[in-house]
Amino acid sequence: MESEPLNLANDAMEDNDSSGLDLEQQCELEPYEGMEFESEQAARIFYNSYARRLGFGTRVSAYRRSLRDNTITTRHLVCSKEGFNPKPDNAKRRQRIVSRVGCKAHLALKKQASGKWAVSKFVKEHNHDLVPPDQVHLIRSHRHISGPARSLIDTLQAAGLGATGVMSVLIKQSGGISNVGFTKADCQNYMNQSRQRTLGSSAQYIFDNLKQKQAEDPDFFYAVQGGSSGNIFWADSTSRRNYSYFGDTVTFDTAYRTHRYRVPFAPFIGVNHHCQPVLFGCALLLNESESSFIWLFQNWLAAMSGRHPVSITTDHDRIIRSAIVDVFPGARHRFCKSNIFREAQERLSHSLQSFPTFEAEFQKCVNLTETIEEYELCWGSLLGRYNVIDDEWLQSMYDARQQWVPVYLQDTFFGETSIAKTSDNTNSYFDGFIDASTNIHVLMSQYEKATANRHEKEVKAEYDTINIAPILKTPSPMEKQAANIYTREIFLMFQQELMETLAYPATVIKDTGSDVIYQVAKFGEDHKVNYVQYNVFEKKASCSCQLFDFSGILCRHILAVFRVKNVLRLPSHYVLKRWTRKAKSDIVLDEDKLGSPSSHNNSFTDRFEKLNLEATKYVKEGVDSKNVYLVAMDALREASKKVAAAVYGTPALPLNQDMNKAKDFNLNGNQTGCDDSSLLSQDERIQELTAAVVNASEICEAYRTKLLSILRELEEQKLRISLKVQNMRLNRIA
Repeated sequence: MESEPLNLANDAMEDNDSSGLDLEQQCELEPYEGMEFESEQAARIFYNSYARRLGFGTRVSAYRRSLRDNTITTRHLVCSKEGFNPKPDNAKRRQRIVSRVGCKAHLALKKQASGKWAVSKFVKEHNHDLVPPDQVHLIRSHRHISGPARSLIDTLQAAGLGATGVMSVLIKQSGGISNVGFTKADCQNYMNQSRQRTLGSSAQYIFDNLKQKQAEDPDFFYAVQGGSSGNIFWADSTSRRNYSYFGDTVTFDTAYRTHRYRVPFAPFIGVNHHCQPVLFGCALLLNESESSFIWLFQNWLAAMSGRHPVSITTDHDRIIRSAIVDVFPGARHRFCKSNIFREAQERLSHSLQSFPTFEAEFQKCVNLTETIEEYELCWGSLLGRYNVIDDEWLQSMYDARQQWVPVYLQDTFFGETSIAKTSDNTNSYFDGFIDASTNIHVLMSQYEKATANRHEKEVKAEYDTINIAPILKTPSPMEKQAANIYTREIFLMFQQELMETLAYPATVIKDTGSDVIYQVAKFGEDHKVNYVQYNVFEKKASCSCQLFDFSGILCRHILAVFRVKNVLRLPSHYVLKRWTRKAKSDIVLDEDKLGSPSSHNNSFTDRFEKLNLEATKYVKEGVDSKNVYLVAMDALREASKKVAAAVYGTPALPLNQDMNKAKDFNLNGNQTGCDDSSLLSQDERIQELTAAVVNASEICEAYRTKLLSILRELEEQKLRISLKVQNMRLNRIA
């Protein structure tokens, strides 16, 4: 005895029974013992049509074969709820939905000597409720894509429609979803299979193309999984080189799933130093199992020399998520927010129709909340006001909030200049070149055109950065410095943050000496406060908005504190090389070369800051213990002698000679090898030199104070002029 699923075609058949009734007339009858059919297929169609009319599903169960010629002689057609679900072998395995309840309803068929099939037994009664007519189309045995429907689906898919759009057309054409004959999942599966058949027949074309590219470019990398029915990955030398510069954050773009592209094309995308999308490799995904994604990510990682990204953005998908955890365990995984918003339009269609303002408030709650506490309150209020607390999809998205809601991702670098950005341009690298209608035969040529176009845009951005000097809006040395080190696009973003500091006063709320905490808020908006912790010795700051962690560009809040603390140049630890003009060079950036002219060491401000920083290091480290304190003091005395010698134009004592003389004194200051007069003259000399150093420091401080005062006056004058111009514009409009 064997069993198999029932797979029926709903197209008309010409089989007639011995009574002379055609199939359509038979379907209006109720089965009875002795009822004959021309073939087994005719009997199946009859029983399935009868089941559809009553509201239950069917499947093929047991059958027997002839011992003489091995042909099937008996067949049982049963209710889909016949029997019971098997118990899982492992208790930890995911429990399946109970679909069988031991129903006894069935139709037994026996092959006659004449070749016809007759009903040998019919059990009518069911032990479960039957399905109402408006739900029958959901039963598996009654779902079938007819020939005309296939043709229409193929046409709509070629035009770029996804499963949702195709189903909308079919529902409208059929007069209701119950008349379509299949579900959206069936339509989607058919479209996937159709695409795989098309790609399978064209696989050799892709292989030949990739082999040719590898022959032309020795660094061209490609891999194939499982022959013509598997996945394909490739990355050219430019993509691999770009990853070495900008591989800290990656987007794996599977937009083909959303838009139902004819070609399952999935690129790995990054962002370069001009804020342009940059390519890290491409894939054709014929198989979307977890093992296939693991294979793809492992080969991509191998092509990128095994260097893991800091963060990776993908579609919201359980299988991809599992593969990411397996291959990139240390990377921060984020779901593409724009894809989630599109999914919400489908999942929450009923709520969106009932409450037109729900979608806008939903996006506002996600994008505009600035703290975790604010988001939690907003989310709870949103679900309560629109009565969607029990919605399963919303609950699942809330459970996964740490992987897509911005306030939970601010502490990780994603290369975006705005935390509220919706990431809806992840596929922009191929915009205008590859879309839903692109087929396999033009894919590679379009790929080449897109890469050439992107290269030209990067060359243009490089030219603009070098040859078009940005307009400076303040006399700040930091703005001038940033203009020299950043690319044009990044500088304009930094400049905007710097300009905003004029309206953001910073107020000390806690001062421990080495660390100071500031409260920073826009003038007149005290309800939106950010907190900046600033280390005086290291000139390092962290802000509660975490914009620098997320984007690599300093926020207005930290810059406002720098303004208060008279930090006039951008510290080296706040300059990410990936955003600079030298991002694609092997030059290591240091504080002495951060875009300043070669003469910057002659600037008073620069000299003062460097000396102050070095002296502060001795102070900070010298107080840890008595021994370290004595060593630090000895070093400072040694330095003071050299400085004094430089000030008065006298030669400094040679280091080895001075060290030998130092040996004549113990740590307590006792003389061990010279007379009192020499010791006295030496001490007097040190005192004189120390006084000279102090005097020079006081003069430097006076110049510094005067310079800062001038800078403040210039900035305030600039602000007054800006406000005056704005008022004039408003008056002109009025």
